[in-house]
Amino acid sequence: MIFTETRLAGAYLIKLEPIVDERGYFARTFAAKEFEANGLSPSVVHCNTSFNVAAGTLRGLHYQAAPFRECKVVRCTRGAIYDVIVDLRRRSPTYREWFGVELTQDNGRMLYVPEGMAHGFQTLEPQSEVFYQMSREFVPSAARGVRYDDPVFGIEWPLPITTISERDRNYSDFEG
Repeated sequence: MIFTETRLAGAYLIKLEPIVDERGYFARTFAAKEFEANGLSPSVVHCNTSFNVAAGTLRGLHYQAAPFRECKVVRCTRGAIYDVIVDLRRRSPTYREWFGVELTQDNGRMLYVPEGMAHGFQTLEPQSEVFYQMSREFVPSAARGVRYDDPVFGIEWPLPITTISERDRNYSDFEG
């Protein structure tokens, strides 16, 4: 795996290094020692999959409040997504900045999301599937979110929003 820091402090793109032969390919998607060597949390205690029927579907932007903040590793295993993180860490040099990247089943990239960042994505293709690894169990009472179109962040989504949950559409303006 190749680790490249993004412009948001502590967030990394991780590129898979596939070994290709006549059968297809094999690639390591997680190794605790490699995460530790790059200063990242190697803890994985919870994994989820999200399947999305239509292109333009938006999920997020979600995070867990302290003391239940979590790191995530996000990978698109089918289709394509535009993955977005927003830095909500008040003491961070990149506070309130956002970063977006295309993750696809073919490009071999994952996004490491450190604690204190909100995460969301928009599907770029129908039938897209996303796999998440989290460093903490989900705690419903700690679940929080920021609105996808909050002017404080100015996120530029690549497609018109076709599907979004009522909860994600109605988060309050960010105050921070």
